[in-house]
Amino acid sequence: MNSLFSRTVLTLAAVSASVLACVSPAMAADGKIDPADTGFMIVATALVLLMTIPGLALFYGGMVRDKNILATMAQSVAATAIVSLLWFAAAYSLSFSGDGAWFGNLERVALAGIGFDTTSPFAPTIPEMLFMTYQMTFAVITCALVGGAVADRLKFSAFLLFCAIWLFLVYVPIAHSVWGGGFLARLGVIDFAGGTVVHINAGVAGLVAALMVGARQGYGRENLAPANLSLAVIGVGLLWVGWFGFNGGSALGAGSRAVFAIVATHLSACAGALVWSALEWAERGKPSVLGLISGAVAGLGAITPASGYVLPWHGVVIGIVAGVLCYWASTALKRRFRYDDSLDVFGVHGVGGILGTLAAGVFATASLSATPDHPGVSGLLEGNPRQLLLQAIGVVVTIVWCLAGAWISLKIVDALVGLRVSPEQEREGLDVSLHGEAIGA
Repeated sequence: MNSLFSRTVLTLAAVSASVLACVSPAMAADGKIDPADTGFMIVATALVLLMTIPGLALFYGGMVRDKNILATMAQSVAATAIVSLLWFAAAYSLSFSGDGAWFGNLERVALAGIGFDTTSPFAPTIPEMLFMTYQMTFAVITCALVGGAVADRLKFSAFLLFCAIWLFLVYVPIAHSVWGGGFLARLGVIDFAGGTVVHINAGVAGLVAALMVGARQGYGRENLAPANLSLAVIGVGLLWVGWFGFNGGSALGAGSRAVFAIVATHLSACAGALVWSALEWAERGKPSVLGLISGAVAGLGAITPASGYVLPWHGVVIGIVAGVLCYWASTALKRRFRYDDSLDVFGVHGVGGILGTLAAGVFATASLSATPDHPGVSGLLEGNPRQLLLQAIGVVVTIVWCLAGAWISLKIVDALVGLRVSPEQEREGLDVSLHGEAIGA
């Protein structure tokens, strides 16, 4: 019996050691570009771009009224175009070069200095040009997300100008601070794939925009139900699959850490979808399709900052909590304060991002982020309460910075072109009044 027990313990120890060795990020043996990592990241980059066009375009387009579907989709396409060009011009350099607290430097303006074999210190096994493009897709979807909070009433010109100003005033400094070696990174805040940089940023900016632009005509009195939820379901399907590139790709290499992140992401989405649906079923007597897909997105957003630091069962827990909190924020909280966040950008992304960033400080498992040169990041459950405190600091700093930056950005836009369409244009619908087109016309 003792012999059997000893063999069992030794076997489990060997298996555990093998798993933990595989979890460490993949690195090329000679420190140069690794073909496997490069191929994986090319696919991840394509998946993240797919999240905006057509994923977010379909998701948002399906949740507005039929007279605003094209205008809403146009925002996703336009954000892709303008943010990509600005990222190429200067935003990438300011985010991922230099060692300032909030901003980088202009070393990589217009991608200067990036050669065929150049790598970034943040992703040493893939070409820097690929790393730049991957990060570009994150900036694109973050700006596009904000537009959902003011759907049906924001000027197209205002959206374009907001993307340009907000990108440099808010997104770039938070991205540099968290991912580019800036203030929050040096402090020890962790954010695997965008809880602070993407979801809190987009959610808070969306809330500020909704408050400054004001509610839609007829809000709370008229039927503002989605025109075509089938489009939204297709959009969420694309977002869900694309999130594998969003979170899995944030490992920046083809290794077990990316796989762990993908599994945690998928399970969190499943848990969020079912919990939101169950709550709606209990409260209203019927589980809506909109609730099911909203819960999935809540789970996806909440797991994002923690995905590369947590085990699969942690993802289930985070998804369950996200389903509860984001449902509450998108229903009771919104009714309580009477703000019109059209597509629940704050309720889903803002609240989910806050939850996930804090959850990373609770569930972070050191073995998942360990490297030969670093013991890995542990959280509260592994006896490190300081990490949770650091995560709370990161959340507060991001919220305060984004509140101020979004307000300033919108004030500038309002002064230059105005924020809201006229009452007549809003009643007619933005498809015709802003773009001269209509579905079926």
